[in-house]
Amino acid sequence: MAKRRLSDLRKAQMRAGYLFVVPSFVLYALFVLVPVAITIVLSFTYYDISFGADWVWFENYQRFFGESRSITIFWNTLRFAFFAVTGNVLVGLLLALALNRAMPGWLLYFFRLAFFLPVIISAAFVAVVWSYFYAVDFGVINYYLNVLGLPAVPWLTSSKVAMTSIVIMDVWKNTGFFMIILVAALQGVPQPIMDAASMDGASPWRRFSRITLPYISPVLFFCIVFATIGALQVFESITILTGGGPGDSTRSLSIYLVDEAFGSFELGYAAAVSVVMMLLVLIVTIIQLVGSRRLVEA
Repeated sequence: MAKRRLSDLRKAQMRAGYLFVVPSFVLYALFVLVPVAITIVLSFTYYDISFGADWVWFENYQRFFGESRSITIFWNTLRFAFFAVTGNVLVGLLLALALNRAMPGWLLYFFRLAFFLPVIISAAFVAVVWSYFYAVDFGVINYYLNVLGLPAVPWLTSSKVAMTSIVIMDVWKNTGFFMIILVAALQGVPQPIMDAASMDGASPWRRFSRITLPYISPVLFFCIVFATIGALQVFESITILTGGGPGDSTRSLSIYLVDEAFGSFELGYAAAVSVVMMLLVLIVTIIQLVGSRRLVEA
């Protein structure tokens, strides 16, 4: 009887668990899985708004990987992701190390707030403000360059400089998020171990590389993955600052997708571009997960 009652209790608990999980799963399926499945199916078609869809199988993918323009945009996205992720995580780590020290409480909170404020501001608003900073004739940055006797820089109108300008703005906006996370991780490093290493004569760099870095490596890896997924989907900042120009020098896959879907109404081809983006994010994440087995300390 006791076993039967226990079995009935477990069944009741399982039913209750399923009742809690099912609504979330249904919403996830309706708003994530179903749209993804429709997009994948649509990527194998030529879709006309008036006449419907015709199967073209892999022609959209052949077009994407066969055109020089789409390949350029593909590498633009990877280039932006690499430099934006490196800048965000590295600067965030340096700021976290700078703030992870003894200082008055009010000063610590002031610095944290100052560096974190850009994170909560809309990316579109930040891009508009930075477009004035980067203006060639009346921009703040070029004004001070002229004061120093240096020539003005075409921050957003030169194909050689525009991507760097966008990366700088992206790092300024997002690095505070990673700083806050890494500060919390640094505070979890055991202080007695650090004190013992210091008493044994370990240099600051050795203490950081042999003690601090292994302890925060899981959090650091999370920051890299999170920043990479966001960078590969960049849209607002590039759209407002350069619109993807000059030419296609700063155009990302997200902008290219929107242009093809709502500008040229090539919905099937745009779906193929979105699938390529999804696979790119998936492949990069898998590579990072595999690499983390050697770099991340359990």
